Amino acid sequence: MTSPVAPVAHPPHAGSRLARILRHRWFDERDTARALNAAALGRLEQQVAASERLHSGEIRLCVEAGLPLSYLWRRASPRERAVALFGKLRVWDTEHNNGVLIYLLLAEHAIEIVADRGLARHVPQAHWDGVLAAMREAFRAGRFEAGLAAAVQAVDAMLARHFPLAAGQVNPNELPDEPHLR
Repeated sequence: MTSPVAPVAHPPHAGSRLARILRHRWFDERDTARALNAAALGRLEQQVAASERLHSGEIRLCVEAGLPLSYLWRRASPRERAVALFGKLRVWDTEHNNGVLIYLLLAEHAIEIVADRGLARHVPQAHWDGVLAAMREAFRAGRFEAGLAAAVQAVDAMLARHFPLAAGQVNPNELPDEPHLR
């Protein structure tokens, strides 16, 4: 597996372990459906598919209501979960090492972007920080689709710049385009 870049450090978790566990157990797939209905998920899937026709990169969206109990028990961060899902969803397994995972954890209002080494070496930390800041603003306003769409657009711009398709070349679409919900 390639080594993903850590574009953003996450602040330590406030509160006790029990409070965090209860907060995460309170969130479920209904919260995910409220944040992103079927129509929004379809539009995001179409946006990812359209994006990938312009470059050789792969973009995966993952929205998770709450962390699994094993992560909560060991006080794992949302970043740790995003990196684990980067591997589980095989985002690291692209021909040009240019997959990107955009992760949203509803229970903590946490967002993470994990870029594989092929893209990460070309993109400065300041760019990732700007993408995350824009996402945070949209999410604070309850505009989850808009925040994810803006993130896809920003990642798309970097992939198109650094991994454009040559005339007549087609992206093999190595990963599913639909958002992954957990």
